[in-house]
Amino acid sequence: MDGDNKNTNNNLKTILDDSLDLSLNQIRRLLSNMSPSEIAHALESSPPKQRNILFSLLKTEEEGDVLFELGEEIQQDLISNISNEELAEAVKELELDEIVDILQKLPEERMKKILSNMSKVDRSRIEMGLTFPENTAGGLLNTDVISVRPNNSIQEVISYLRDLGKLPDNTDKIFVVNDSNEYLGELNISKVITSNPSMVVREIMETEISPMSVDLDDKEVAILFERNDWISSSVIDKNNKLIGRITIDDVVDVIREDADQNLLGMAGVAEDTFAPPGRAAKSRVLWLSLNLITAFIAASTINIFQDIIDKFVYLAILMPIVASMGGVAATQTLTIVLRGLTLEQINSSNIKWLFKRELAVSILNGIVLSVLVGFITYAWFQEMTIALLISFALIINLVSSVFAGILVPLILRKFKQDPAISGSVVVTTVTDVIGFLSFLGLATIYLYN
Repeated sequence: MDGDNKNTNNNLKTILDDSLDLSLNQIRRLLSNMSPSEIAHALESSPPKQRNILFSLLKTEEEGDVLFELGEEIQQDLISNISNEELAEAVKELELDEIVDILQKLPEERMKKILSNMSKVDRSRIEMGLTFPENTAGGLLNTDVISVRPNNSIQEVISYLRDLGKLPDNTDKIFVVNDSNEYLGELNISKVITSNPSMVVREIMETEISPMSVDLDDKEVAILFERNDWISSSVIDKNNKLIGRITIDDVVDVIREDADQNLLGMAGVAEDTFAPPGRAAKSRVLWLSLNLITAFIAASTINIFQDIIDKFVYLAILMPIVASMGGVAATQTLTIVLRGLTLEQINSSNIKWLFKRELAVSILNGIVLSVLVGFITYAWFQEMTIALLISFALIINLVSSVFAGILVPLILRKFKQDPAISGSVVVTTVTDVIGFLSFLGLATIYLYN
């Protein structure tokens, strides 16, 4: 096994480092020894031209698995270069949720054409999956569900499973329903194996585990899986009928995508690593424009104190220190709050405690840093008044960073905005403005005559 992993890693490294020096047949042979996820990694790690060549070397039956493993932007780029017939053939062996994940990002007209190339059975189950919103339990579910009745004997269940020949991936349990397909409970495969064959399902099934509603948010799904260490879970509709199941592999994808979006969103970036310059510039310009607006807000604050800055030039040298320290402190608090909101650790019962904790932290750090900054400022300019002013301004801004770091994400979430995307620029603007106001305002009061 270790030898196989080593060979695969060597194949991946060879493709990424030396693909331009290899023949197409050599690359094709390397790709044939790699898993879909490894091929997807190779594609994501390649510039567009090289990526298209690598994808063209895949067999049609391999393309679907690889497409599902790719990020949305690269996935859609590659799909745009293949025909409807080829795409229909590529995805037909995928699980329902995987097919839906790929097709629902396509233009509606093209999606309909692809569905028309599929069999009636496949088309009908995919259309059912497409009715559920992407970011819900319905968008993650598979229909490969094994269900039994509560009055079946364990022997009957075992015989049924044997007749299936192969169980769906990640099958750790089967589900118990009544004659109307209403969910009643679940039955662990381990209990089926270890229980007396003469017992009936009702005697050993679990009824305390609640199924997931089809409209449950996918982030809620991920949290439930993490808290309960689930491998799979049932999904029901509003009538309590079993319609599918969600498995851990799909939940891992949700967690990874959410983390990726949060990381890129905080910097205002939403692009593939090797996106063309035009597309990359387009995806960033809005965020940069927003930052430009906030920069003018901060600049206008400074302009209010132009006279005092003209008279005491060293204020212009020192004021970025106050703003910068406040911005960093606010970002630290913001990160803690964003993490707590994502993990659903923050609620109305503990937000006050968190606020008091962050306030205490900012005061302690403010005292330590203000003494340090004050000492350095006095040593630099030999002005005790300036040293005291910047020390007090620093404490004020660090305290304000707590209000910004906690209140901004909560307010943004209340207005249905993602705090991970716009939170950082807002809190930085707040601390910049307050930093300049506090330092230059105090300087105006005590220095300007």
